[in-house]
Amino acid sequence: QLQASGGGLVQAGGSLRVSCAASGSIVSIGGMGWYRQVPGKQRELVAGITQTFRTSYADSVKGRFTISRDSAKNTVYLKMNSLKPEDTAVYYCYANVVRMGTYWGQGTLVTVSS
Repeated sequence: QLQASGGGLVQAGGSLRVSCAASGSIVSIGGMGWYRQVPGKQRELVAGITQTFRTSYADSVKGRFTISRDSAKNTVYLKMNSLKPEDTAVYYCYANVVRMGTYWGQGTLVTVSS
């Protein structure tokens, strides 16, 4: 399973880091990353990181968000800087677990006040 943490309330321009740890009988994890969703809108891919640490970002967060992972801890992080009110959403992590499929975290709410 995946356990996300670190969401909360922050003022515009502030920073926040969310984390997501995978646990259980995991042999290996391929890609990991984060989506976000605002009520009434489709889930949006925010950032992804491969097993070889190649990263990708949505245009809306490039230069402000940084994704990283600790493979030994099966954990993915998303550091969010220069937050904007439009970044407010529930952030969901995912992990592509080898031979087991894609797993999702429970979501963590990030609220950016103006």
